[in-house]
Parts: sequence; C-alpha cells; structure tokens
Amino acid sequence: MILKERYNFVEHIPQQRAGILQPEKAALLIVDMQDFFLNEKSHAFIPSMSAIVPKLKKLQDYFLENNLAVFQTRHGNTVENAGQMLNWWGSILREDDPLSEIVTELKDDRVPVISKTQNDAFWQSDLEPKLRAKGIEQVIIGGVMTHLCCESTARAAFTRGFEVFFLIDGTATYNKQFQFGSLYNLAHGFATLLLTKEISL
Repeated sequence: MILKERYNFVEHIPQQRAGILQPEKAALLIVDMQDFFLNEKSHAFIPSMSAIVPKLKKLQDYFLENNLAVFQTRHGNTVENAGQMLNWWGSILREDDPLSEIVTELKDDRVPVISKTQNDAFWQSDLEPKLRAKGIEQVIIGGVMTHLCCESTARAAFTRGFEVFFLIDGTATYNKQFQFGSLYNLAHGFATLLLTKEISL
C-alpha cells in the first residue's frame, strides 16, 4: 500500500498538509542532476544519486509522453556570480567544466534547462517566468542535493505562490541525517511529500 510505504520510508514524518496533485497544472522540476555529483572522481560525488536516476528518468519520460511540463536545472558559476557559494565551499563548479553537464540518462532535447548560480533555482534565473507562461501552479521537485538546492528551491517556490510537491525517493544527498532533516522541515511548512510511483494522471 503506497501510503503505508511512504509512512515507513520516511520514518513516520508527519505531513502538516497534504496537497492534491494536478499533473496538468504541474511541472516536474529536476534539480542539478549533473555529472559533478554522479562521477566517483568528483569531490562532490553523492553515492546515493545513482539510485534516483532511473526513477527520475521514468518520471521525466512519463511527463513528456503525456505532454506535461518538465524543466531541469544546471548549476554553474563564475567568480563574479558565485557570491557566498565561493566563500562557503572554497571552490565553484564552473559553467565550462565537463562535470557540469546533465547526466547522460536524463539529457533530452525536449526538456528546457534552466541555468542557475545559487542553491535557489529561482534566484536571478528565468525559471519563474517560464513556469508562469505555461500556467503552472504546482511544482514537483526531485534531484540533488536534497538539503541544499532542492530544499532551497522548494522554499522559494512556496514563497512565490506555487504549491510544492517533493519527491521522497527522487531526491538524494550525502547522508540520512541531511535527507530526513529536509523531509521533516518541508513536510511541516512547505511541501507535500510523494513517492515517484504516486504520480500519475
């Protein structure tokens, strides 16, 4: 049973409010699924990321096949636009770095890719106007990292008036503490938590 599976999966995280997903008014937003995080030689490698790639691919294909909105984000910085990203991490992922590319499995010419320079995908990007142009009222967020770019983007979407749905098994980060910390926070004040298999017409 899906509800029981979700309940067990997130270790009894209480959902403050459960929204009703309307796919025709929703956009799938896949955040920063880049080689930088999937390549084992990268210092930013996320071991659990490989587990969500097929789930997001299946969901992306489903949305495309049903003429539903899909967007991806791609993070990249210059020294000039990095701001606190450079101060905090001590290095940046440059836009021309081969590791900044979207992972091969999720590349699709039909999917618009939004360039972003901060954790929040809405910050000084064209994401919001593109969503508004399509009449989008809900966003479904998946990708990496759960506790950084995904959570920051979920909060920003909420503030801008979008109803937020957040993928339990379609997000990944470095450890269980970061993952569940974000899920607890988002479920209380910002987003409805979903399993990928719960999304259908």
